[in-house]
Order: sequence, then C-alpha cells, then structure tokens
Amino acid sequence: MNINKLFILCFVFIGCDSIENHTNKIAFTSKPSIIVLGNVQDGGSPHIGCKKKCCKDLFTNPDKNRMVTSLGLIDPIEKKSWIIEASPDYPRQAKILSDYCKYNENPNGIFLTHAHIGHYAGLMYLGKESLNASNIPVFAMTRMKGFLIQNGPWSQLVNLKNIKLNNIDHLQNSTLSTNISITPFLVPHRDEFSETVGYKITGPSKTVLFIPDIDKWSKWNKSIIDEIKNVDIAFIDATFYDKNEINNRHISEIPHPFVIETMDLFKEFSLLEKQKIHFIHMNHSNPLLDSSSNESKFVLSKGFNIARAFQIIEL
Repeated sequence: MNINKLFILCFVFIGCDSIENHTNKIAFTSKPSIIVLGNVQDGGSPHIGCKKKCCKDLFTNPDKNRMVTSLGLIDPIEKKSWIIEASPDYPRQAKILSDYCKYNENPNGIFLTHAHIGHYAGLMYLGKESLNASNIPVFAMTRMKGFLIQNGPWSQLVNLKNIKLNNIDHLQNSTLSTNISITPFLVPHRDEFSETVGYKITGPSKTVLFIPDIDKWSKWNKSIIDEIKNVDIAFIDATFYDKNEINNRHISEIPHPFVIETMDLFKEFSLLEKQKIHFIHMNHSNPLLDSSSNESKFVLSKGFNIARAFQIIEL
C-alpha cells in the first residue's frame, strides 16, 4: 500500500478514539520524543461565530481530537516533559502528556512563542482559580516576559508564584536534559504585545523545526528552504490553505504563507525533503483539518505531511 494512503488510514482510525482512550492506542517509546498535542489555529474548531459548513455540525457534534496547536516534549530517560505553547486546550493537553509519559503530573516547563491567544491563554489554568500551581517554569522572550509581568491576570500568576518566568534569547540554546535542547529564533509576525519566535528542538538523532505563526516566507531574513534542509522534521505554519478561505478580511491583515505557496516553493525538491514538512496551526476553515478532504489527499500525494493529534516523532 502507498505510504501516504496508509498514513491517512491510520489517522482516520485514530480520530475515532476518545481522548481518554487514546493513550492506550499510542505506540509508547522509551526514547526522547515529540508528541503533537494540537494542530488548530488559535480560535479552535469549531470557531466562535462561524456559520459555515466547516463548523456548523461541530458545535453539536465536536471532534475531540481538534485542539489548538501545541507540542509536547518527552525525555523518558530522565523522566521529564515540557509543553510548547499554553493553548486554550491546555488542561486536556497537559493530561494527555501526563498520561503518555506517566511520570509528570505537570510539565517541567512551558515554552511560549508569542502573545496571541492560542499560544499563551492556557496559562490561566495555572492560577488560584484552577490548578493553583507552584512555580511551573515558563520560558519566554523579553517582551513576552514583560507582557506577562505587567498585565493582569497574568501578573497574578507571577506574584502568587504559580509560574516562574525564565528569559530566553534569540538563538540562545537551552539544555533541557542530556538528551534534548531547544533554541528560540525570531520570526516576523504581528507583534502587538510581544515578539514572535519559532523553536529548533534537538534530540539524540533528530532536529525539529517549529514555526506555527509567521508572515510570508519572503518577509523572514532567513530562507525557509535552507532551514528545512538543515533539520529532519519541520512543523510549519499552515493557517490557510489558499486565499479562497479569506472572504471577510483583507489579506494584508493576515499575511500567513498559504499552504499552496509553501508547496510551490518545494515543488522541485526531492520526496525526502518534502516529507520533512508537517503542516500545522490550521484555521477552522482550512480543509486540511479534515483528513478525508480532497485537499488533504492532494497534499499527501505531493509528498508533504499534515500534523495530526497524537502523532509521535522520536528525537
């Protein structure tokens, strides 16, 4: 059977399981790994106010596997785990990560990319009204850190020591364990309240790129082609499949790279290079959220991948 078709079938099967039962289906690994905890854009799916076909049935019959974009990092050797992004689905995602690694009720740290709601709003669940956590490390760039310190309700998390803020810097590598390290890097995006970063995660045998939010690739002072050549896996911005999804706002307000644009950039590359790319952070209108859509099948047929919840990649 064609590998891409097999990949689709696997995720159709996975999508039928409830969250509570899903960790029984995951092929557990004893190696440092990444687990995809969500692949949806900030507003989730279904999306508030949406009356289109993409959301209509989901309000009454939600897909439990649709969670806002987040990655879990796991080091079973040192019994540690981390989450990248504190999404609005943080409680479920933290539970999934805990169930999977079975040694951490809470992660050893949370890494943030920027101050848009899908990427930090989940911190609210660490406060006294909810978990009332104690000094969970939160890693953020300088502006993001200042935003949390200076603005409520986030400042209360700091003052009550629910979280412990740690500053990270552009291209400064942080060693998480003897097996995993992480490096933030700045990317162009709407930076109203904070800068925006992506991350490079390095394990014993693989390096992974994570860029959930960025403006057009041409606005970056780096070449996405070169960056992907230098990693093994890349989770990159797939907010919109094409311009047809955008019919209520001017395109200048949301200048994400379209999936079809990214595919076109890599059309002459080898299958090996294309397979590194895993599209993530999909808007509720993006047909790639539906693994049975023609667009999903087309993307896979061209050699690219689509990030799905519970996907495991050994590092």
